[in-house]
Amino acid sequence: MTNPEASGTTEPGVEISVVLPVHRNRTTLDELHRRLSAALAGAFLRYELIFVDDACPEGSGAAIAALAARDPLVRGIFLARNVGQQRAVWLGLASARGAWVVAMDADLQDPPEAVSALLSAATPGVDAVLAAWRGRYEGKGRLLTSRIFKILREKLTGYPRDAGMFLALRRPLVEEILHNDVPHPFLPSLVGLSGRRMVTVPVERSPRPGGGSAYSPAGLLVRALREIVFIFRRRVRTARRGDTTP
Repeated sequence: MTNPEASGTTEPGVEISVVLPVHRNRTTLDELHRRLSAALAGAFLRYELIFVDDACPEGSGAAIAALAARDPLVRGIFLARNVGQQRAVWLGLASARGAWVVAMDADLQDPPEAVSALLSAATPGVDAVLAAWRGRYEGKGRLLTSRIFKILREKLTGYPRDAGMFLALRRPLVEEILHNDVPHPFLPSLVGLSGRRMVTVPVERSPRPGGGSAYSPAGLLVRALREIVFIFRRRVRTARRGDTTP
């Protein structure tokens, strides 16, 4: 089992790390692994796939262990308790060894084939490449709540409103984010507040193939409020210190 508190450092030979938080996604893992492996191997990239089992009660941990047993490029992080998507991703970043680190959902809404498009946009001077969502993939109620929140977040942090948690980060930005060892790190806001150069790539998001979102409408609202509070606290701290570290 990979130590979830391990410090992430670049390892020679690993170009790309892909971090995948897993909660109630057991049924998608085999297809996700197959499609990701095909996309990355087809691009002739040296890579690792890091699946973070966020204490899933449906056996995702066993499925990840099985993938790791047959594929040496798969690493598993197995959490003893549920910590939520944002913290799970942070722990994956802390274990990642690639010069670029991709974070994406494990439910196949983030198309694995789009990873190569994000990496193609990782030109010199760019520190973050974000998937800019296209298509309809949420219910109307969730879409309205999400849209209002993302407009506000964009105004406060500069993180584009059409971008989510499917993104690629250059190693220096990953190291900067890892300084924020908090229960709810909110990766998009940290990327926006970093002030580093971001670019977006249009990506057609797929409908969820099965199951439902881990967030209820009420849960989504609570999460949005927590992130807004997080943003204000970071901005106040930055103003007091007079620095640019998020």
